Amino acid sequence: MDIIGKYREWRAYRRTVNELNALSNRELNDLGINRADIPFIARRAR
Repeated sequence: MDIIGKYREWRAYRRTVNELNALSNRELNDLGINRADIPFIARRAR
């Protein structure tokens, strides 16, 4: 993968992490997500 593709992948990861971190614990719980799982979930998002 080229540098631009890696950058886009990293930006998608950061956007997902930021959006999930903005949710309250209750909202995350409603989605079945634990805060500790956010990085793992963000890596799988595309």
